[in-house]
Parts: sequence; C-alpha cells; structure tokens
Amino acid sequence: MSLSLVACHPEPKASPTVQGSPGPQVKASIQELMQSLVDPSADALWEAVATEVSAKGEVQHAPADDAEWLALRQHALRLIESANLLAMPGRAVAQAGVRLEDHEVPGISSPEQIEAAIAKDPAAFAAAAAKLQHTGLQALAAIDARDAQRLFAIGERIDQACEQCHSRYWYPGAKTPQWPAPIQTPAASVSR
Repeated sequence: MSLSLVACHPEPKASPTVQGSPGPQVKASIQELMQSLVDPSADALWEAVATEVSAKGEVQHAPADDAEWLALRQHALRLIESANLLAMPGRAVAQAGVRLEDHEVPGISSPEQIEAAIAKDPAAFAAAAAKLQHTGLQALAAIDARDAQRLFAIGERIDQACEQCHSRYWYPGAKTPQWPAPIQTPAASVSR
C-alpha cells in the first residue's frame, strides 16, 4: 500500500505575472511618487494630530471617528508601500525633460545629479526608503491602536526620515538656516 503526500508538497503556484510578460515595470518617476503618494500621505499623518492656539483659545485636533482613523490608515499604507516603489531599481528621478519643482532654489540638485548619487550608492538610497517605510509602519501601529499622541510623536520620525534623504540627495548643497536664529543685539550707542 502506498501513501501519497501530495497535500504536504503542493505544486508551486504560478507567478502572478502572465507568462511571457516582463513583470512589474517602473513607470512613475521619484518626483511623481513623491507628489502623488509620499507627500499627501505624510501630510495627512502630520496634520492628523495638532494643537491650534489662537486668541479664542486652544483647539485640539485628533481623529474622532472610525472614518477618520480609516483614512489615516490608508495614508499610512500608502506611505509604507511607496517606500517599496521608491526602492525599485531603474526609476528615474524625473521624467525626461521635466525639471524638479523647486529647481530654481539655490543648492537643489538636478535630476541627473540625484540619479548619479543614487547610482553611486544604491544601498544607501534603499536604506533611506526602508527608514521611511519603518516610520510608516510605526504610524500604522499607532493608528491601529488609535493612539493619537503616539501618532503625533511618530510624525517627527517621519519628518526626520524624509529630511535625511532629502538633505543627502535632493538639496545636499543648500544652506539651511540656523535654528533657532542667533539673537542680534543692537550695537551699543556711543554718547559723546
């Protein structure tokens, strides 16, 4: 008598690509991913929890219902998955012939300079994308726990992940203003 163990070793499933197709293709540029996925998602997470102070007093902003938490969860997922898209090899910084939005700002790199920096150390760029993804995962955990204060704190980590990547690739030559700005004291008046 023989016993078949087919259930223990099922046939491998076919890959999700159609036979003969090239598989996933890179279409959007990094700039387009930033404009359509990363920026709107990060902005939504940053703006979700805030304190507004005015002459009328203090107003606390935080997600208040299931729909608001769900919208934030969707933004966190977009941020998480956009990191995968950013790290895909072969992605242009900008579409051919398209300049970066703030190309006129002194210290901003050109798309070609950014691509050269990424090509010089692709592992560092992938690590920057992974850091963004990690902070997105932290935001998702805070959202799933409905912890507005934790989400607020994670917003700073998201900002740091963005800033570290941008200062290395996008504006490495830009002069950042010193903050807080040094206090200027008026020159002592001379009496005669």
